[in-house]
Amino acid sequence: MDPDDLPDGLVVADDTGRVICFNSAAARITALAPGEALGVRIDRALPLEDLEGRRWWALTDPYGGLATRRGQPERNLLLPGGREVLVSARYVRTHPTGPLRRLVVTLRGTEARRRTERSHAELIATVAHELRSPLTSVKGFTATLLAKWERFTDDQKRLMLETVDADANRVTRLIAELLDISRIDSGRLEVRRQPVDLSTAVGRHVQALTANGQAPDRFLVRVSRPLPDLWADPDKIDQILGNLLENAVRHGDGTVTIDVSPTTFANAAGKTEKGTAVTVTDEGPGIPEESMGRVFTRFWRGSKRGGTGLGLYIVKGIVEAHGGTITVGRGPGGGAEFRFILPVAAPAYLTQ
Repeated sequence: MDPDDLPDGLVVADDTGRVICFNSAAARITALAPGEALGVRIDRALPLEDLEGRRWWALTDPYGGLATRRGQPERNLLLPGGREVLVSARYVRTHPTGPLRRLVVTLRGTEARRRTERSHAELIATVAHELRSPLTSVKGFTATLLAKWERFTDDQKRLMLETVDADANRVTRLIAELLDISRIDSGRLEVRRQPVDLSTAVGRHVQALTANGQAPDRFLVRVSRPLPDLWADPDKIDQILGNLLENAVRHGDGTVTIDVSPTTFANAAGKTEKGTAVTVTDEGPGIPEESMGRVFTRFWRGSKRGGTGLGLYIVKGIVEAHGGTITVGRGPGGGAEFRFILPVAAPAYLTQ
């Protein structure tokens, strides 16, 4: 393989400590042309310092240190000018405790790690903020009831306990969202497939919304039959539908239209596959064009505040765990339009 094809910076020094390989990624990260580094001693080509200002090559001494060492784990170091890089080293010896034959150094920029760290910090801050409000409410009401139980009427006690119950449910939902995010980020979101009737699931969600006070004529459900058999995780399908319909009701106006229809789509491997498509459209102000690319990211809340902003991120993770796709656009009436497609393929054990 050509070293220039590697995504990370690669620097190799020979047994005398002079650079014999300096790939294009290393040139980009260090802002040093390969011609300026080749043939130069590695401590001069890469004058690295640790975060306390100590010279890294003097500290590690790869050519003169202990012959049992195999390398250096990845750590943050500084290039001239204070630019931070992630550096790891591998010591290649003629035999296990022999002299160094090659010194292999890899370099990576810190931008991706910084983005991840910022995202985790934002998640912690958001969760702490979202937990504080319901827990303060629960603590306040329970403390009041315990201290002054006899002073309240049964109706007042019921109202307080209903509030405590609603806040406890809010905390439970938030913890469930956090677990989902953890599984999505680590690629461990389990999908327990079984037959699912999407049109029935949609009807159940619409019925729940109307039972909670929404006008029945606010919803228009259209199903194009025959629908292919769909194998999916029913609990996770409920999460998807619940989130999309709740968003349409809360942020949209007018009629919420739900279309369920058979379709074909290109899967991750680029092959055409049969699927079932669900489109949820409202007649509200829609999503601004400049926000379309951020809708499925963490903490996106749109124009109205409220909620954690994690719902659509989780929806996308669930759809993709099923091998499907989800998109957002503008509906015929100008409102938001979410469309997700799930492949209909049965589990492997039923098709073998």
